[in-house]
Amino acid sequence: MQVQPNGELKVLDRLIIFDTTLRDGEQAPGASMTVTDKLHIAGQLARLGVDVIEAGFPISSPGQREAVEVISSDVSGPVICALARAVPGDVEAAGNALRDAPRSRIHTFIATSDIHLAAKFDSPRYGRTLSEKRESILKMAVEAVRHASAFTDDIEFSAEDAGRTDIGYLTEIFRAVVEAGATTINIPDTTGYTTPSEYAEIFRQVRRDCGFGSDIVMSTHCHDDLGLAVANSLAAVSVGARQVECTINGLGERAGNAALEEIVMALRVRSDVFGVSTGIDARYLTETSKTVELASGHDVPACKAIVGANAFSHEAGIHQDGVLKERATYEIMRAEDVGNEGETIRLGRHSGRHGLFGRLDRLGITVADGDRDRVYSEFVALADRKKEVYEEDLRLIAEPLRQTTHEPRYTLEQIHVAVDTGDEPSAVVTVKNSQSGLETEYRATGDGPIDALYGAIDGAVGEGHDLLSYDIRSITRGADALGEVEVSIGSGSKRYYGKATNTDVIMASASAYLEALNKLVVYRSDVESVEFVASGIMQSFTGEGIDA
Repeated sequence: MQVQPNGELKVLDRLIIFDTTLRDGEQAPGASMTVTDKLHIAGQLARLGVDVIEAGFPISSPGQREAVEVISSDVSGPVICALARAVPGDVEAAGNALRDAPRSRIHTFIATSDIHLAAKFDSPRYGRTLSEKRESILKMAVEAVRHASAFTDDIEFSAEDAGRTDIGYLTEIFRAVVEAGATTINIPDTTGYTTPSEYAEIFRQVRRDCGFGSDIVMSTHCHDDLGLAVANSLAAVSVGARQVECTINGLGERAGNAALEEIVMALRVRSDVFGVSTGIDARYLTETSKTVELASGHDVPACKAIVGANAFSHEAGIHQDGVLKERATYEIMRAEDVGNEGETIRLGRHSGRHGLFGRLDRLGITVADGDRDRVYSEFVALADRKKEVYEEDLRLIAEPLRQTTHEPRYTLEQIHVAVDTGDEPSAVVTVKNSQSGLETEYRATGDGPIDALYGAIDGAVGEGHDLLSYDIRSITRGADALGEVEVSIGSGSKRYYGKATNTDVIMASASAYLEALNKLVVYRSDVESVEFVASGIMQSFTGEGIDA
């Protein structure tokens, strides 16, 4: 529903979301998925609320056929669709693979542009002239649609490379396939060539010249070669397309397909412009994105719209100030709306006072007025040295006496790491405890030299730790380049970070790990101090545990 300027409610048109992650998305280089992966993703897509799942291309391989069969029998809710070229064998393979689907669709296609006709149909059996080839292609398209009707009454026809097809021929072939039984016609921008205005005009002309009513669904399918896939898809919707074919994370061949999450949220946030609704439960967008990211092996960029790690993060000071005062100043949707619950304020070199002290307030750290300039100066200096300033860094900065009263609990006195052919890597370290004055030597082996090193350090301090991340990079050139190591370790729900630089990466690795350990110790001592004081206050009232 949408509120009109006159106060009346308007029922929004329903847009069909056709997800082709498991078919076109899988064609991204290196994105092949197992049948188990596909079944898991299909279940997630059903939960998300997509209308149609294009489960695969059955004729192309036994694995593709099996995926369509399994999804057809195990996934309920969406229409399950299979792709087929406009040839009898393909159509039969698709129909047979879909036999257990409660609701099925066969999606048949054939190339229609002159470029494709010349390259793909150069055999004389398709004709010697362009006119003859076009006639052959039209006949194949019609026969494929009629053949598909033996398996289902839900038939989609796509004119491959429609964006570069002669508009007169395009309308001719669409009229013919609809008369043969197609209920959805797809106008794909197969090569990502068109611009939004051009693409919208194709839809206008097809609708006008073919005279289609609302019983024939016009569909958009766009590729991102010029970065226009989503824009083109939305342009088509604005002129009457009522199905959008898209993929999670924009996964697909070459530069990818139109991203489902971007289209859905654009339609929702700007329903005043597009006047359509979808059945998508956007709260599952981030979860579905991560599912596909893991299965496909294609990482989602941090700056990716809607589902990227930074999509709802703010580092610039003026942005942080605005968001803290009123979220809508820089956010046009809420992170929760798309299932993203990440921290919205990221602290780095571009952050300002409002972002810093806002975060400290949420951590329960109060900074006296007289200390705010010092804390901010130290924060800026630290932010210049590292990409992001974390919670543990803030705790060290925010308390005036912290850096002088907390000397490192652990220091590395000696280290020896050995990697010998045929033997497990080993490490021997000596760690000094500044509180007790004791030096402890410990030896450990591991899967690699760093694993052995960290095992030896854990043994020397008498406690194991979870290594959450380990990153190393060269920050200068040459044989004696400086190596910078960043690590994070976990304790409960907390993360502790360490960073060190050295020409010897083993030493840098050890120093970074010890820095993280020492931050953990500082945090624990604070918590224990608070708990002891609170306990002591209670005991003073009850008399328990107090010496006379």
